[in-house]
Amino acid sequence: MKTIASNILTLLLLACSFCFSQNSIPYGSNNGKYISINGAQLYYEEYGQGAPLLAIHGGLSTIKDLAPVIADLSTKFRVIAVDCPGQGRSEQADSLSYQLLADYFSKMIDQMKLDSVYVFGHSDGGNAALLLAADRPDKVKKTAAFAAASHTSGYYPEAIAGLDQLTPEDIEKDFKWWLEPHLEKTPQKAQWQQFVKDFSGMCATPLIVPEEKLRKIRSSVLIVQGDNDIVKPEHAVELHRAIANSQLCIVPAASHFILYERPELFNVMITEFFTKEPALFDWTQLGN
Repeated sequence: MKTIASNILTLLLLACSFCFSQNSIPYGSNNGKYISINGAQLYYEEYGQGAPLLAIHGGLSTIKDLAPVIADLSTKFRVIAVDCPGQGRSEQADSLSYQLLADYFSKMIDQMKLDSVYVFGHSDGGNAALLLAADRPDKVKKTAAFAAASHTSGYYPEAIAGLDQLTPEDIEKDFKWWLEPHLEKTPQKAQWQQFVKDFSGMCATPLIVPEEKLRKIRSSVLIVQGDNDIVKPEHAVELHRAIANSQLCIVPAASHFILYERPELFNVMITEFFTKEPALFDWTQLGN
């Protein structure tokens, strides 16, 4: 079962490698800055001008993997792309959970004195983005969550098999594609084993976003995923129904890697969501 998860994540690596062969900007290694949150140094990079847009990558990932989003959205927004705690160039936190990620980003918004933000999150980053939207209605204007889930039952079991039981030994054997670049960037090379344990523990927690938090979200939310994603389409519908002011887009013939498969389409959807209000049909006018 762990091999299945390893194969899926390896596909992510290959997709990202293809993307970066097409892009000359070294995202994730491009003269970023550090901000101290709860004693940990978080690394981030900024691109473009305009309204702030916080970009949150997925699990076992970094700023680099958001290249297709950053490149396009930075022409319209001030994109703030951050390496999550323990990943990329950011230091580890004392523990790891989706709520911890949301708390860190909340404090980051305050320390950077941002009046308000748009938020984009991919996969694990989408889970944290939903929690952030629930916790900070005073700051988060709109949230686009791609392949997010509120409970591990929302994933296809075979898609995430083994992630909740990863050990450092598994990483050294099957995840060298992650470990080697991780050790090149992390400021805490001797602590990667602890990060793996913390990450696996986060994946093992069934409840990701409590229903009461979903119902607390008052800002606009776009739920996006591919029809061949690791998240079940019916779970995306559940999220849409639980979040009052939400929109739902299930992209046909698309997987968990739509950022790399169809970046033009994906970025048009995200940009229109952040910049335009939906034209809702007035059903009361039928028959008039």
